[in-house]
Amino acid sequence: MATALKGLERVPWGAIKDSSGSAEAIPFLLRTLVRGDECAARAALGDLRTRICQYGFVVDQATAATVPFLWELARLPQVTCRVQIVHLLKSIAAARQWESTASVYPKLLNHRHDYVGWERQARSAVRADHGTLRQLLSESDIELAEAASELASALAA
Repeated sequence: MATALKGLERVPWGAIKDSSGSAEAIPFLLRTLVRGDECAARAALGDLRTRICQYGFVVDQATAATVPFLWELARLPQVTCRVQIVHLLKSIAAARQWESTASVYPKLLNHRHDYVGWERQARSAVRADHGTLRQLLSESDIELAEAASELASALAA
């Protein structure tokens, strides 16, 4: 556990945004997932989901920076909500709210083109960790392996 989330301090969380404003609370939430009891971890994951994938389909600037840490947490057996983390990764991979809006109403997002970029960056970040996905697909925890399979299918689409 000492090396978990080692690169967290390299991300300028205070300079990037999540759905609530500043993303500076994200490191605390991620650390709670590692060392918190099941109840605290689920609450932290709920808050994190709201901040980086609001409503299950709206990503924000901090989403792509958070994804590598979610992959790391999904690998750690002591994390009590690994299945829910994989579900969150699937939601991020499927998020196309801004792209869909821009394709129908291009003038609406002309001044907000960065949202489409954030969405693409977040999806790319989810796709980047094929090794962890392969590991999760072979997990003995059936629920976790099924969640990983659903994520793999979403990434293949």
